[in-house]
Amino acid sequence: MRYIPPISEIMSKNIIALNRDDDLETAELLFKRHKIRHIPVVNGEVIIGMLSYSDLLRISFADAVYDNEEEVDTLVYNMFTIDQVMVKDVVTVPSTATIKDVAKILSEKEFHALPVVDDGNLVGIVTTTDLINYLLKQL
Repeated sequence: MRYIPPISEIMSKNIIALNRDDDLETAELLFKRHKIRHIPVVNGEVIIGMLSYSDLLRISFADAVYDNEEEVDTLVYNMFTIDQVMVKDVVTVPSTATIKDVAKILSEKEFHALPVVDDGNLVGIVTTTDLINYLLKQL
């Protein structure tokens, strides 16, 4: 039987996370600084939501119209909270889930990232990029 590794072998363990009290400007800064597209929202070690860069783009549509996009982003971001923008019903997987299990979830649900949770605590995040990089190493 072929060995299918657990997701813990390819997930990102260095988690960049937000709290629900953080603001959307902080979120945008983290997205850009760390070149990531998904940030878990936590209360301590417990995941309570997920924010994607697409979520921010959806609410800051106005910056495509105006020249001074930083001003517009700040204005728009101050109108919303992370709690209002984040996805709250987050699908998670345990670190023991196989790469195949996670690939199936990501393809069927059309997600691009899944938080990895053990014993109720966030221990990592796995993205479609992680899966693609894994597959490239296999070929």
